[in-house]
Amino acid sequence: MIALIDYGVGNLRSVSKALQAAGANVLQTDEPQKIMAASKVVLPGVGAFQDGMLGLAQRDLIPVLKAIVERQTPLLGICLGMQLFFEGSSERGQSAGLGFLNGRVKKFTSESLKIPETGWNQIQMWEDSELLHGIDANAYVYFNHSYYCEPANPEDVLAQTKYGQTYASAVQHNNLYGVQFHPEKSQQVGIQILKNFVERC
Repeated sequence: MIALIDYGVGNLRSVSKALQAAGANVLQTDEPQKIMAASKVVLPGVGAFQDGMLGLAQRDLIPVLKAIVERQTPLLGICLGMQLFFEGSSERGQSAGLGFLNGRVKKFTSESLKIPETGWNQIQMWEDSELLHGIDANAYVYFNHSYYCEPANPEDVLAQTKYGQTYASAVQHNNLYGVQFHPEKSQQVGIQILKNFVERC
């Protein structure tokens, strides 16, 4: 069973359908006991960093996520979900994150590019991994974000993407996995990545 965390800021229906297409048995929930009982957990998310942290705090899910990380249960963060793994964000001032990964979330700065980055772009993989197994080294996936993650530890980066600047578009640290893009909107490539999480991670 994969627990899909409902904390008020996720596009849960499309993520749930994509996980099911990848072969997962999905439970959409905000109940700590059910999340803790799951074999794997997905933290989706769209919107503002502060709203995401507030949604988790209001549902008493921050201690649950910390316990999941400590227990080495595979945890996948999608878009905002990945950003929340880091120490903090510059969005709406300075906001503290979960602190599972060292690094910050920063806003794109460009006079020539449209912000947010919306649409298809390539991921450039640093190395093969369980999460990206079988994915083309320069595959296209779908993005929609104004902020990007800047990990402090280069070894946490699985893939990068260039949009005016180069940033981390996929990360991993032990049982923690994150993708900045939306696999549920990335057609077959996205389904394969979710299938890898379901079957390999």
